Amino acid sequence: MKLDILAFGAHPDDVELGCAGTILKEISLGKKVGIVDLTRGELGTRGTAETRDQEASAAAAILGVSVRENLQMSDGFFVNDEKHQREIIKMIRKYQPEIVLCNAIDDRHIDHAKGSKLVSDACFLSGLIKIETELDGQKQLAWRPKVVYHYLQWKNIEPDFVVDITGFNEQKIASILAYRTQFYDPESDEPESPITSKNFLESLSYRSRDLGRLTGVEYAEGFTVERYLAVNSLGDLR
Repeated sequence: MKLDILAFGAHPDDVELGCAGTILKEISLGKKVGIVDLTRGELGTRGTAETRDQEASAAAAILGVSVRENLQMSDGFFVNDEKHQREIIKMIRKYQPEIVLCNAIDDRHIDHAKGSKLVSDACFLSGLIKIETELDGQKQLAWRPKVVYHYLQWKNIEPDFVVDITGFNEQKIASILAYRTQFYDPESDEPESPITSKNFLESLSYRSRDLGRLTGVEYAEGFTVERYLAVNSLGDLR
């Protein structure tokens, strides 16, 4: 299955938190989108790996993505080395995306920056024909995505561009709330974490509203780039 966009997250829920609105919009425009989670989020303060598996499937259904896979890397302890790069390369070559979305370049959680660099490096290496990989006994062809964009997470990194997600924020929040064990629940008796507060849940919408305010739309999501963006004409900018 060839995808237009492949979104990577260090943990299940990273993609939903960072770019679910963009994914929903692109799917509405006819694009095929998939998600690859690096870990099962087994070190999360609340819930278990098993509950995260169930929640990730529920969120994927809400988003309407074509596929979701989990590489089952070690939460908190995966590294950017050849072994892990090859696992990412296999996914890139399997789905041949034009665009890759991945974690923020710097963030509170150490896995986010690690995951960001791991995926970015693998995107480059995936295009080298002398790196050989196999999947299900079949030799894979080299493939390099055209662009890699990094979504925003905990830190307020200044975006290089934003995507208008007006009309999709409500469904984005629904996909996030599919992770019932992870976010604000006044009836939960599990330990608190920085993402379980009501403030954090509300911040997801007011950040999108603020990025929208700054760019003349109602809601927006921000991204950073690895190279300059090009447009056909000034009329493409607004």
